Amino acid sequence: MEKEILQFIEGQISYTFNNPHLLQQAFTRRSFSHENGGEDNEVLEFIGDKVLDFIIVKLLTEKHSNATAIFEKFDIQAQRSPAYAFNTKKPPEENTLVSSLNEAELTEAKKFLVQKKTLANRIDALHIGDFLLMGKSDTLQNLSQEASVKEDLFEAILGAIAIDCNWNLQKLQNVVEVMLSPETIISEQEENDYVSLIQNWTLVKTYSHPWYHFEEGRHISWKPFDGISQCLNNYDDPLITETRFHGYLKIRDDIPVFRGYGRSIPEARKNVCRVAYEYLCRNDLLLTIRDELANPNPEDAISQLEILARRGYFSIPSYEFFQNHDGNGNPIWHCKCHIPEEKKSCSSKSSSKKEAKKSAAYKMLKYVLKG
Repeated sequence: MEKEILQFIEGQISYTFNNPHLLQQAFTRRSFSHENGGEDNEVLEFIGDKVLDFIIVKLLTEKHSNATAIFEKFDIQAQRSPAYAFNTKKPPEENTLVSSLNEAELTEAKKFLVQKKTLANRIDALHIGDFLLMGKSDTLQNLSQEASVKEDLFEAILGAIAIDCNWNLQKLQNVVEVMLSPETIISEQEENDYVSLIQNWTLVKTYSHPWYHFEEGRHISWKPFDGISQCLNNYDDPLITETRFHGYLKIRDDIPVFRGYGRSIPEARKNVCRVAYEYLCRNDLLLTIRDELANPNPEDAISQLEILARRGYFSIPSYEFFQNHDGNGNPIWHCKCHIPEEKKSCSSKSSSKKEAKKSAAYKMLKYVLKG
């Protein structure tokens, strides 16, 4: 695996390996090792599965209970009275755990976050699944597109990081929050998901992916770098001196490198993407609806309309059908495509129901792109 690919993957998952061979192993399926030698990712997958379970339980507990406050207060009491800490089996009664979700609700939340579909979708969102190293049989069967294979890859990456960082809990949690994005998945989609917006902009405009780099430092100042301090004035945090991470983001050669801050890598990632998005907005560089589709065409019009809808330009189109017959008794299908936000409906007819729908969708696609 080339160095540039490894660096790209590290940027996507927000972790730099001390031993990059572990990262390559995480992407190596048994079929590839069988044909070419070397170690595969199955043991790393096993480790990552357990890491993911633990981190998700930790995140859910922190989000839905008073656990953090309890532990912090109990630690203070323990420091003041060591004998109390060793001789008492549990914290005082008033410091007991209180959760806004019961066991069944927490179980369902965890199940949803770690299910095969969720992990596979996140591998797709990170655009790293295509770098899997597979044997000829796996390649012929196109197994890289199987949800179970993407799930295995997700877990193997976590396993590799666990070994590489010597089980550093904070680093593992940072990576899980970036790779899985649990806040976005388990709650409603944020009104402005800047990370996804920047990801999509870069794919459309450069046919590539954003480049990220993160550094840690407990006291970070607002010193400009590379003469682009004008891009940093959107992040106004009175507690900036408590920030632990700052992230760099590059999206295109002719656009400045951006910097953003956060108390965690996921927060720094979101903030640097917000800085980049606001720069694009100020300079009239945001995507338009015409940028979204490389090749509008009748054959793909139905799916292309749905892509635009899912990217927020309008609601999912609806289709109405009715059938009559021509003078020879042959069936004629009529289809009307309608989008609630648009005043115009587009209709078409054909001897085939499917072709009538395609034609109506293409008429609507041309209409919304023209508008």
